Amino acid sequence: MSEEEKIIELYKDYWDYMIEKNIDGLRNLMSLDYCLYHMTGVKQSIDEFLRGLENGTFHYYSADHDDIEVSIDGNRATMIGKSRVVAAVYGGGKGSWRLQGDFTLRKENGNWKLTSSRASTY
Repeated sequence: MSEEEKIIELYKDYWDYMIEKNIDGLRNLMSLDYCLYHMTGVKQSIDEFLRGLENGTFHYYSADHDDIEVSIDGNRATMIGKSRVVAAVYGGGKGSWRLQGDFTLRKENGNWKLTSSRASTY
C-alpha cells in the first residue's frame, strides 16, 4: 500500500470511528498535540474533542466520501477530505452537511498521525 493510500485509509477510519464513537481508535489516529478547528472557529484539543464525542455533544450517523486529496512532503502531509455527513451537534437536530476537513499529518514511528483538522463546508 502506498503512503497516499495509507492516509486515505486513515481518513476513512477516522469517520468510521467517529460514527462508532470509538474513542481509543480515534486517539490512535491522532498525535498527542492534535487540535480541531470547528466551522464556528472554536479550537479544541484532542481530549476536549473526544470528550464531546463521548458525551453526545457530537453524534455522527454516516459519512459518504466524495473526494480525498493527499499531498506528502517527507514525514509531513496534508489531506483534504470532502464527505457528506449526517450528524447532530451541539444539541441541534439531525442534519446533513457537505463537510470538508483540511488535515495536517505527521509520520510518527512509521505511522501517519493526524495533527490538526479544520472543518468547513463545500
